[in-house]
Amino acid sequence: MSTESPPTVVDEMVCFSLYAAARATTQAYRALLAPWDLTYPQYLVLVDLWTQDRRTVSELGRCLGLDSGTLSPLLRRMEQAGLLVRVREDADERVVVVRLTERGVALRDELGDVPRRVYEGMGLDVDEARRLRDAVHGLTDGMRAVTASVRHAG
Repeated sequence: MSTESPPTVVDEMVCFSLYAAARATTQAYRALLAPWDLTYPQYLVLVDLWTQDRRTVSELGRCLGLDSGTLSPLLRRMEQAGLLVRVREDADERVVVVRLTERGVALRDELGDVPRRVYEGMGLDVDEARRLRDAVHGLTDGMRAVTASVRHAG
C-alpha cells in the first residue's frame, strides 16, 4: 500500500512546482554549505566575488536581487567571519567596495564540488542545466512583466 497521497490541485500548478523546486534546492544548498557555516545568500555573494573581486555594495545588491537592508547585515556577518572586507571609496565615501580576503578566495576550491552535487541532485548534466536556467529566466522575465503591467494599470 502506497504512503503517498494522491496529487492535489496545487500539485498540478506550475507555480507550485516551481515553488517546491526552489525550496528543495535551497534546502540542498543549506545542507551542502553547513560544514562551512555559510548560508545560500552568502554563497551567492562568494560566487559573484569569485568572478569579479571588487564590487560595490549596490552592484552586489542589483546582481543578487537583494536590498541594502538584507545585504548589509549579510556582508557584515561575512566580514566578521573573515571572508571579505568592506572599504569606503576615497573619492566618494558613500560608495562601499567589497573584496574577498584570502579565506574568501580559498573557499572557491573548498566549495568547488557544490555545483556538481546540485546538478546531480537535479538529475541534470551541464547542458540540461543551462537549458533549464534559460527557461527559468524566461519565466522570471514574464512574471516581472505581469507585475509591471498590474502596477501600471492600477
